[in-house]
Amino acid sequence: MKRSIIAILSFLFLACFCYGTVNAQEFKFAFLTDMHVHSDSTLGQVDQRLKSLSPQVELLLSGGDNVDIDNLKTAELSRGEQRLKQLKNLFDRTKKPYHMAIGNHDRLPGNLRNGKNDFELFEKTFGQTYCTFEHKGWKFIVLNSVETKDNHYIIGEQQLLWLQDVVKNTAKDQPLVIISHVPFLSVYYPVLEGRYTAADTFMNQKLIFDLFKEHSLKLVLQGHMHLYEEIKVKGVQFITAGAVSGNWWHGNFEGTDPGHLEVDVKGKDFSWTYVK
Repeated sequence: MKRSIIAILSFLFLACFCYGTVNAQEFKFAFLTDMHVHSDSTLGQVDQRLKSLSPQVELLLSGGDNVDIDNLKTAELSRGEQRLKQLKNLFDRTKKPYHMAIGNHDRLPGNLRNGKNDFELFEKTFGQTYCTFEHKGWKFIVLNSVETKDNHYIIGEQQLLWLQDVVKNTAKDQPLVIISHVPFLSVYYPVLEGRYTAADTFMNQKLIFDLFKEHSLKLVLQGHMHLYEEIKVKGVQFITAGAVSGNWWHGNFEGTDPGHLEVDVKGKDFSWTYVK
């Protein structure tokens, strides 16, 4: 009799975990990507944008390419590290929780990377390059999509194992947001250049997307392209959110003005605005 009760309780626990009701609430968050800080002037413009955010924004997310590190010479790395710290101070001063994705320009310069130290300066300032956290019933997954294999971007083996564990331990009805610097999907090349290429998507994006088949993935936020895109596939909204820096701080890029995304969440639904 005792074993039967334990079995029933175990079944109910698993059922609640996998199919239970998640208490998703109402909140607003901002997504800022491709800031490309490389000077006091560009740092100041990021500061002004942070100050201009809607007062209702309570969570900040970065989509990567925060500070231009990968183009620096060895003697200039200390300056790059200082700018990372200055950017962190700006986000700290908002008094809001924030999480930073890593972009390809946040990596060490190519001649200094050895496959193990690639993200060294970013990690010293902002910590782990991939993470997950929850906010008011929603789960956010920040990926490092600038690991490489055979000169292609990829979600590496160790990160994939971590992600599989995250998905396994997530309730199937919990609304999810993924943040990835390099896009899962993009129409940049066919629209701007009339050709298809996988150059600026990560190579195992289908494998990663398929991990969420039985889960409530709602939104994928992407950067890297500086072009604003909205693509909806299988009920999942993909948004490539332009760039805070626009055309690398030289006005708009192919019709996309410098800007950021503000997302309004209401329960398990959401809407968004691109703020120029």
